[in-house]
Amino acid sequence: MSEFSALRLYAAMDAQRVERGLSWSQVAAELWEQSNALNATRNDHPISPSTLTGIAKRGDCTCQHALFILRWLDRVPENFLVPPAAADDGAALPAAGPNQRLRWDLAALAEALDARRQERGLTWKALAKELRCSVSQVQGLRTIRYAIGMRLAMRIVQWLERPAAAFIYGARW
Repeated sequence: MSEFSALRLYAAMDAQRVERGLSWSQVAAELWEQSNALNATRNDHPISPSTLTGIAKRGDCTCQHALFILRWLDRVPENFLVPPAAADDGAALPAAGPNQRLRWDLAALAEALDARRQERGLTWKALAKELRCSVSQVQGLRTIRYAIGMRLAMRIVQWLERPAAAFIYGARW
């Protein structure tokens, strides 16, 4: 199973930032402005530049934050797998206008994961071992409200043999 490289995602974002002569604050503002019409109707806070620069320190980011960056780069998560994914490199992310934000459908991901787990006759413990995570991480996917780490999200979709885009949609709230 390939591993999602948040460091490669960060490097691609940083390269785009440098090429365009942007500060990290400007990158954060551009990421947020991709959904400017939606943002005007919601009372949530914009992405912080430190969230972006922290990716290099943490070596991971949340699956939801990754979507802001991937949308800005016009890339798919599979582009950042090491070793690289199969030749098709993953399905395109859904289109999202200024009134939408790309989001992982974590409930659908949890449902597909549990169905495949049962189909293969695996316990939660055996599944967690295959996904290199804790039992609480895979069982908790059913009730999680916001996000999981992008590295785990990509291990799950690979285990399901589905593209990440199958679990991503343009949210309007």
